[in-house]
Amino acid sequence: MNPAIELTGARLTFGDRTLWRDLDLTVAPGEFVAVLGPNGSGKTTLLKAVLGMQPLSGGSLRVLGRTPTRGDRRIGYIPQQRLLDASTPVRGADLVGFGVDGRRLGLPFRRRADRDRIARLIDDVGADAFAWRSAWRLSGGEQQRLRVGQAVADDPALLLCDEPLISLDLANQAAVSGLIDRQRRERGAAVLFVTHDVNPVLPYVDRVVYLVDGRVRIGAPDEVLTSAVLSELYRTRVDVIRVHDRIVVTGAGNDPHEPHVERAS
Repeated sequence: MNPAIELTGARLTFGDRTLWRDLDLTVAPGEFVAVLGPNGSGKTTLLKAVLGMQPLSGGSLRVLGRTPTRGDRRIGYIPQQRLLDASTPVRGADLVGFGVDGRRLGLPFRRRADRDRIARLIDDVGADAFAWRSAWRLSGGEQQRLRVGQAVADDPALLLCDEPLISLDLANQAAVSGLIDRQRRERGAAVLFVTHDVNPVLPYVDRVVYLVDGRVRIGAPDEVLTSAVLSELYRTRVDVIRVHDRIVVTGAGNDPHEPHVERAS
């Protein structure tokens, strides 16, 4: 079986700025990899490269055994949580339906098999109680559950998650994280999960990719999320503290590029 992602000597630059370089990463089927780092470090751009939307400046990238291309239905994508407004005339169930038939031309006259598939996905993400309401009336957590259903409609071999927990409360963070992990466990999908706060997914993470100013560290959470490693990456004193089952990072003051795993108050 091909690796989900193979990056070898990968480099991405914009003008004189290098987002990351010398990135060697192989993600196995069923592996959960969290991508961490400050704003502007290239986390989302890494997802765009995997999606075939951003060419590398150097090195090589293969996705599920092939050169990455746009519209690969073997890849599911969960975007950042963003609320819909009243001008969006769709029901919650339609968000899931887009994952089933959204790439077809013409009006979505759904076959019985498609309607049944949508109903199963809605049930899988625990959205039966609200899926038939107007999407814009749903809470952020409810909308994000449905986007998970949309992303996994084709049973993807690779699931890309771009900070899908932003603005969600703790209960919905846990629920959405659990849904993503279940897809990994039950379907063998690899997960590449971009986040600022690793704590909601920490129980599921196999490895961490940490990006800072073009530098990269990769390893198990206990190997990367340490005072020594983060101090080296940020080139300043960083303290990493374990509080029960959570990780708290302190030490970079109010610098907007400080590490953000969970900050002490």
